[in-house]
Amino acid sequence: MPSRSPARILNLGILAHVDAGKTSLTERLLHAAGVVDELGSVDDGSTRTDSLALERRRGITIKSAVVSFPLDDVTVNLIDTPGHPDFIAEVERVLSVLDGAVLVVSAVEGVQPQTRLLLRTLRRLAIPTLVFVNKVDRRGADGDRVLAEIGRKLTPAVVAMGTVRSPGTRGARAVPYAPDDAAFRARLAECLAERDDALLAAYVDDDLAALTPARLRAALAEQTRRAEVHPVFFGSAITGTGITALTDAVKELLPAASGTPDGPLAGAVFKVERGPAGEKVAYARLYSGAVRVRDRVPLAGPAADGAVADSGITDSTVVGSAVAGRATDGKVTAVCVFERGAAVPRETAAAGQIAQLWGLGDVRIGDVLGDVRAVPERHAPRRHFAPPTLETVVVPRRAADKGALHAALTQLAEQDPLIGLRRDPLRQEISVSLYGEVQKEVVEATLAEEYGIGVEFRGTTTLCVERVVGTGAHAEIIDTGPNPFLATVGLRVEPAPPGAGVAFRLGVELGSMPYAFFKAVEETVRETLRQGLYGWEVPDCVVTMTHSGYWPRQSHAHAVFDKSMSSTAGDFRQLTPLVLMDALRAAGTRVCEPLHRFRLAVPADVFGTLLPVLGRLRAVPRAPVVRGSSYVLDGVIPAAHVHELERLLPGLTRGEGEWESAFERYEPVRGAPPTRPRTDHNPLDRKEYVQRVTRRTGTGSG
Repeated sequence: MPSRSPARILNLGILAHVDAGKTSLTERLLHAAGVVDELGSVDDGSTRTDSLALERRRGITIKSAVVSFPLDDVTVNLIDTPGHPDFIAEVERVLSVLDGAVLVVSAVEGVQPQTRLLLRTLRRLAIPTLVFVNKVDRRGADGDRVLAEIGRKLTPAVVAMGTVRSPGTRGARAVPYAPDDAAFRARLAECLAERDDALLAAYVDDDLAALTPARLRAALAEQTRRAEVHPVFFGSAITGTGITALTDAVKELLPAASGTPDGPLAGAVFKVERGPAGEKVAYARLYSGAVRVRDRVPLAGPAADGAVADSGITDSTVVGSAVAGRATDGKVTAVCVFERGAAVPRETAAAGQIAQLWGLGDVRIGDVLGDVRAVPERHAPRRHFAPPTLETVVVPRRAADKGALHAALTQLAEQDPLIGLRRDPLRQEISVSLYGEVQKEVVEATLAEEYGIGVEFRGTTTLCVERVVGTGAHAEIIDTGPNPFLATVGLRVEPAPPGAGVAFRLGVELGSMPYAFFKAVEETVRETLRQGLYGWEVPDCVVTMTHSGYWPRQSHAHAVFDKSMSSTAGDFRQLTPLVLMDALRAAGTRVCEPLHRFRLAVPADVFGTLLPVLGRLRAVPRAPVVRGSSYVLDGVIPAAHVHELERLLPGLTRGEGEWESAFERYEPVRGAPPTRPRTDHNPLDRKEYVQRVTRRTGTGSG
C-alpha cells in the first residue's frame, strides 16, 4: 500500500527540564487531536510515549518516542524526548531531525539548568521554537515571574501571546491576547521591529494603521521560522487550558518539513531499537527521495568530529566522511510511517517523513541513508552536548554471565552510542561511560529485565580529557631505523579550540599512495586518540599527515603475492599509533577534569555550616543572593564531587535544599595528573607494542 503523503509534514520535538510536564503535554496534544480517547497519566504509567516498563514505573522519559497527530492539513510527527540530564544524548540525536520545537517551562519552577542548555542549543541550530509555560494551575505558579526569567536567562527575543487568570488555582485559565489589543500590538511590534526595518519605521512613526494585526502576525511567523523570535504561550497540560492557542501556533508559525521527493534518497538515522525477535529497527528522517520495501539502501557512517563530507578530496584539506566513516548497505524488508498516533505499515516512505525501517542489520545511530550530500547541513548528525563524565565498572553477579553481559552491553551501546563500552584486558573488567547515577540505575534495571543479567557497579571514576598544549611532530620512514613496518607515516599534532573535535588533514599529495592507506591512517588516528599520553581521550586537535610512502605490490614470477615486499593497510594501521604517540609526546598534553555549574538554594540558618563542605569538595561558589529566608548560590564544582554533595545535602539542609547542576566545561587538573589504564595496546612502550603486534599478525621486519 503506498504511503499517503499529506499536504504538509511537521517533525516537532517536545523538550524540557525533567518534570516540566512535556510527556503530559504530548498526551494532551494527542487527545485534543482525537488520536487517544482518554488522557494517559505519567503518575499512573499510562502515557502513550513512555512505553518502557521502567519509564512507566519511574515516571520519567528515558527513550525518545515518535507519535503522530493531524492538525487540519498538517501531519505532526511529535517526538517526546527525555528531560533528565542523564539522558541528554537521547535529546542530541533528535535535534538533527526537527523542523521545529516546543520548549516546555514549568510555571512553578521556572527556568532550570536544562532549560537554559536546551534553548541555547536550539538557537545555535536555528530550530524554530515556541515556549509553552506549563502548570499554570499548580500552586505557586507565577506566569509573569517566569516570563521575566525567560527574557533574562534565556533570550530577550520572546513575546507573550496571552496571559493567565487565577494562576495557581485549579480554575486557572490561559487567555490569548486579542489581535486588536492595543497594548499587545505595541509589545509585539516593539519585539519584531528590531529585525524588520519596515516595521521599525512604522513603529517609530507610531503608525498604528500600518501595524495591522495581519501584518504583525505574518512578521511573527516569518521571524519565528527563522528562529529569531520565540512566542510564549501559557497553559496546563492537565486541565487543557491554553492548548488550542498552542496547536494553532504550531500549525501557523512553525515551518513544514522541506524535502525533494524526486531527488536521490537521503535520510538520517536518529534512533535504533530492537524488535520482538531481536531484529534492528531504524528510525530515519528522510530529506530527499523515497525508500521502498525491498530497496537496497547504502549506509554511510557519520563524519567524525572535525570532518566534512566532501566527495572531491584535495591536498591539504580535511579528509571527508568517505574516509572517516564506514560504508555498507542493507535491504529494507519492511517500512512503517507514523499516522494518527501509530506506526502504520507502508510500501514507501517519502521525503519529509519519519520512517521505521527493518532489514538493515548493520545500521547504527547517526548513519546516513543514500546520498550524504543531499542531507542539509543543519540536519547533519553531530555532537551538540558534552560527552559523559563518569565511567563505572560493570560486574555480573554470576561469573557465568560475563560473556552474556558483554553482548547485552554491546546491544545497549548500539541504541546509545555515548554508552562507551571499554574492556580492560589485564583486569578482565568491562566499563561503561555514563552521564549520572540515574542512568546507572536504568542500565542495571534494563540488564535485569530485558536480558536476565544481574549486575553490580564498582569503581565509578570521573572521565577526564587530555588537551594538546603545543605542536609536535614525528615521522617513521619505511625500511629505516627502528621502523618494523612497510609504511612511511609522518604526523604533526596541534591544539584545536574546545569543542572543535579531531580534524585530520593531508600535508602530502593525495596521489602519493593508494587511497585505502590514507583511510587506514585517519581511522587509526581517531581510534588512537581515544587514549592519550595519560590514558584519557584527546578530543580537540588537528592532525596533519606530513610524510607518506609505501612499497607497491610485489609478486614472484608465478604471480604469488609476496607480503614481505608489499605494503598493506595493516602496516599503516600498526605504525600510526607509534608515530602519533611520539608526536603527542613532543606536543605535550594536559589532563583536564569536567566541572559542573550548580545552583543551590538553602535556608539562611544552615549557610554557615554548608560553606566548609563546599570548600572540602572543591566547589567555587559566587557571592550568595538573599531571597527571603533563603540564600541562593551559583558556582562550579568538579564533576567528581557532584554525587557526594547531592548525598550530603538533605542532612545539611534538613531536606530543604534545592539543587540543580549541569556540565559547564573542562579545566586543568590541579597537582599530579590522574592516569587511566590503557585497554588494547600501549604504543608508549614501543618494544612491548611491536612484539605484541608482530606476534599477533606475523608482520614486521624485525
